[in-house]
Amino acid sequence: MKKILRTTYLIIVCLILISNSCIAANMYTWSVTQDASSSPTSVSTVNAKVSEKDETGNTLNLQSGSAILIEQTTGQVLYGYNVHEKLRPASVTKVMSILLIMEQIKLGKLDYTTKISCSKNAASMGGSQIWLDTSETLSVDEMLKAICVVSANDCVVAMAEHIAGTEEAFVELMNAKAKELGMNDTTFKNCHGLDEDGHVTSTYDIALMSKELLNKYPEITKYTTIYMDSLRDGKSSLVNTNKLVRNFNGCTGLKTGSTSQALFNVSASATRDDLSLIAVIMKGPTSAIRFEEAEKLLNYGFNNFEYRQLGTAKEKVKDINVEKGISKTLEIVFEKNVGVLIPKGQGSSISQTISLSDSMPAPILEGQTLGKITYTLGENKLLEVNLIAKEEVKKIDMITMACKIYENWFNLLR
Repeated sequence: MKKILRTTYLIIVCLILISNSCIAANMYTWSVTQDASSSPTSVSTVNAKVSEKDETGNTLNLQSGSAILIEQTTGQVLYGYNVHEKLRPASVTKVMSILLIMEQIKLGKLDYTTKISCSKNAASMGGSQIWLDTSETLSVDEMLKAICVVSANDCVVAMAEHIAGTEEAFVELMNAKAKELGMNDTTFKNCHGLDEDGHVTSTYDIALMSKELLNKYPEITKYTTIYMDSLRDGKSSLVNTNKLVRNFNGCTGLKTGSTSQALFNVSASATRDDLSLIAVIMKGPTSAIRFEEAEKLLNYGFNNFEYRQLGTAKEKVKDINVEKGISKTLEIVFEKNVGVLIPKGQGSSISQTISLSDSMPAPILEGQTLGKITYTLGENKLLEVNLIAKEEVKKIDMITMACKIYENWFNLLR
């Protein structure tokens, strides 16, 4: 009886080894081109930082002191002049304050329902405010609404004191985050943006922090897209200082600011057809010109560029065979989200080239890089993305083989 079992076992092993050895292990490359009729032009790659070539010149003849337009996902600069000039940001400062508030919520240190009290210092703030009283408390939700819609200085100071103990300590957090984001033109002196010597930033840096806020906390647009609302059971009316929220199709925010010294600033964001843009204007001569020029920048972007989503993280690309593994096939997926910013109308001309073996030997780890996919537009290489194993495949051995045989026999006898 032992002899028969031993012989059966050896036959099964041989059959498995022969089966696996018959799997081809050739390396191959193939291309898919949707349409190659369009001529290639300059492009940007996914997950790129803001371009080093950030000065394009003022070809749109804008009147404001500084301007920049970036694509929100990639950070690619599409238009810019005087982008590193250090200017007074006014209430656009609050983009950083809001970013830190959202960070606290994500960390679980704050909740939207958390009640925030008002100190004498917060109540004494001038400029835009909702006239907070030291005897009242508002929720984080209400505070964010007041900060995003009417740029309430009293509310942002109350939030800063709640988070860090003092406004000064909160400003230290602001400057630390600015350094982390590469905002080299920026020094914050306060959390609200009222004029103070040395409180400066640039359109480039405002674009960086606006991008971080919108990409990391897209839920903030719940507040930044409000045009009219109220607080205190309808007793306090709120009307958004950003007129683009009402007048510009696809506007998602973001923040205005103006003082006598800063003049008129805005960080304006909008999304149309999967393309998200951020336009920053600083030192606009008037409020109307500030909005007109932000709108001109956004229209320039939407008229000339498109963002093409090519794949998403963990999305299946294809299956490959596995040699000597407990599974015969393995699903290959994208390592990360894949998309490109290209000149408008050329999306159909993108080509892809996949380099991947049609079989791989076990063991294979989950997330292991097994190949790559390259996208091109004419002669221009757009980006290259790793292709990874969706799951682990262990190498077959005596124990796993025995388990597999038992499992198959059990299924047959059921």
